[in-house]
Amino acid sequence: MKSRLKQGAATGLAVSLTLLLSACSLMQANTTTVDQGVAMQSNQPTPRPLRPANQKVVVGLSIDTLLEERWQKDRDLFKAAVEKLGASIEVQAANGDDAKQLSQAENLISQGVDVLVVVPHNAEVASAIVQKAHQSGIKVISYDRLIVNSDVDLYISFDNEKAGELQAKAIVSKVPKGNYVLIEGADTDNNAHMFKKGQMNILKPFVERGDITIVYDQATKEWKPANALANMELALRANRNNVQAVVAANDATAGGVIQALAAQSMAGKIPVSGQDAELAAAQRIVEGTQTMTVYKPIRKLAETAAELAVKMAKGENVHADKKVNNKKIDVPSILLDPIAVDRTNMDATIIADGFHTHEDVYRNVKGTQITK
Repeated sequence: MKSRLKQGAATGLAVSLTLLLSACSLMQANTTTVDQGVAMQSNQPTPRPLRPANQKVVVGLSIDTLLEERWQKDRDLFKAAVEKLGASIEVQAANGDDAKQLSQAENLISQGVDVLVVVPHNAEVASAIVQKAHQSGIKVISYDRLIVNSDVDLYISFDNEKAGELQAKAIVSKVPKGNYVLIEGADTDNNAHMFKKGQMNILKPFVERGDITIVYDQATKEWKPANALANMELALRANRNNVQAVVAANDATAGGVIQALAAQSMAGKIPVSGQDAELAAAQRIVEGTQTMTVYKPIRKLAETAAELAVKMAKGENVHADKKVNNKKIDVPSILLDPIAVDRTNMDATIIADGFHTHEDVYRNVKGTQITK
């Protein structure tokens, strides 16, 4: 009798285990995978039911700020691309407030978005957004700026180390010897560290030979032009204006740098880099006060991100051909190529792409075009 009871119990346990494994397999089949050509890492969020096929996918966008021209363009392009794909979108902008961004992300999660796209203000703090999204079974895409120390599902950006290299190459080609000032980005933004890494890839050999001396190197809090202005003013005072070149991390900081140089009648005499191809920067380039900018075709970034976000929301496979370590995991990543732009290729890049109009770029310049 005992033998029959034991046999019956064992049979029941086997059936239960079979049912449990079948359920797990079904749950796994309903989750999105990122095709990396390698085994998946255990960073997947809790599975959640997918929306019915006849119900619109909802994409959530949590964006650091809309106070800068660059991010307004990203928002508009991304929104248009998402809607063109038949999905709807909810956008929240924190305007540089970490607590507000976390609260807004929680709001998007509670609304039941199918995927969350995040442009983090603070790369470390935003890891809490990833954790909360995963607890609700929502995948997270890190847009342009990498969320560090997190299990973020996908990172899409430009090759930011290469962007830094393009900046330094442009300035070194103008001034291969002399005193350099580095006006870097916000220390809380992982991209700023990548830009600087790229810059130093180019500058380091010149520094080691003694051709270039970095006389001032400072991060710009919050990426604000006013802080870049204050940093540049301090750099000029500390070196009695004995500065031959400036590597500025983006166009906003370049604007502050050029304002400080203008106050010393040095604008246009000192090469200054930039990034983001803002209209004001494009105008300064053709006017001769800024040397270059790094143009990142954000239409391609926004449209690619929208396509991937909708695919992930639907549970479809997404292919990422690269990985970027975020201090916790190797994040599946898609990195697009940035482009160095100066006076000589302004028309062939920024204007040809429709990023800015010829009329707007050359508004303050006599004639229709500046040539090399």
